[in-house]
Amino acid sequence: MTADPGLLDELLRLAAVGSAETTVAPDPAAARGHWTRAPFVLVGIDQAAACLRAQLPRRNRIILIGWAGTIDPAWNIAELLAADSVAVLPEAAPWIVDQFHQRSGRPITARTLAVIGGRGGAGASTLAAGLATTAVRHGFRTLLIDADPLGGGLDLVLGWEDVGGLRWPSLTEADGRVDPPALLRALPHRGDLVLLSFDRAELPGVPAEAMAATLDAARRGRDVIVADLPRQLDDAALLALRAADRTLLVVPAELRATASARRTADTIREHCDDLAVVVRGPAPGRLRPRDISTALHLPLAGTIRPEKTVCEGVEEGLPPTATGRGSLAALCLRLIGDLTGTELKADAA
Repeated sequence: MTADPGLLDELLRLAAVGSAETTVAPDPAAARGHWTRAPFVLVGIDQAAACLRAQLPRRNRIILIGWAGTIDPAWNIAELLAADSVAVLPEAAPWIVDQFHQRSGRPITARTLAVIGGRGGAGASTLAAGLATTAVRHGFRTLLIDADPLGGGLDLVLGWEDVGGLRWPSLTEADGRVDPPALLRALPHRGDLVLLSFDRAELPGVPAEAMAATLDAARRGRDVIVADLPRQLDDAALLALRAADRTLLVVPAELRATASARRTADTIREHCDDLAVVVRGPAPGRLRPRDISTALHLPLAGTIRPEKTVCEGVEEGLPPTATGRGSLAALCLRLIGDLTGTELKADAA
C-alpha cells in the first residue's frame, strides 16, 4: 500500500525478483478488501498515518517500509499500527526479497558467509578466497565479493588480475535495476566461481545500491555467497553483513589483535546473530585459541595454522585451498559444509 511512485516502483521490482504476485493499493480504502487475506502487507510510510485514521482491522505480518531518511520518525506509528517490522530501503532490499520468495513457493538456496578481519592483515581475504574456492570445488555455484577497498584486491589472491569482467568502479552507478543473470555473466568468472572485486583505480568505497543489486542477483543465481568485508562498516558492508547467515571474525593469536578484535566484534554483533571467531597462528605469546574465544565471548569456529605452501601458491597465482590439501583447506571444507548443511568429503574434488 503506497501512493509514492518511486517506492511502488522499487517494491514491484523486489516482488519480481522474489517471483511473487502482488496486489497494489494506493490508500487504505483500496486496500480494505485485501487487508486480512494477504499473507503479509507492506505499508509505505506515506500511508501509515492514513492507516491509523482508517482503523483497519488488526492483523499480523505488517511491514512498514520507506526510504532511508523518511522513515526514522515512524517508530511510534509502527507501534500504533502493530507492525511486525520496519524496513528501510535500500538496506532492507535483500530481506524484502526473502519475504516475497517465501510466499512465492520458490526456495532460497543461496547461503551467505561474511568474513571480517579483527585487525588489518588478519588473513580474512585469504580465508574468504579459500572458502569460495572450496565451495566451487564441491559443486556449489559461488560468488566471492570483495567489499574491502583497503584489502589489496581478491583478484590478486585468486590470481585473477588478468581475468576480464566488471569491477566495482563499473557498478558505481548501479541502482538495482539490472538483469541478475546478465550481471553475473559480466563479472570475472572461471567455471562456477564469480568474483566482484576492485581494480587498481582509487575507489573510496562500495555504493550501497551496487551491493544491493549484486546480492539480489546472487541470491537467485548462486548457491553460496562469500563476502570479504572491511572492519569499518560502510552502508554497503552493512547490507552484506545483515544478509549473512554467518559471520567469521579472523583474529591473529596475539594480545593486541585480540583487544582490537573485541571492538570490532561489539560492532558486528549489532547487525548479525551468528558470529564466530577464527584464530590464526602462530601464537608468539602462546595465546591459545580457546583463550581468545573466551575473551571475545564468541564461539570458536576454527583455527588457521601457518602454511608456507599457501603463501607460495598465492604468489604464483594459485588460489588458497585449490589443491584441497592442508589445514586451511580442511577448515574451509568444514565451514562450507556447516553453511550448506551438507557433509563434504576431502576427496570429493
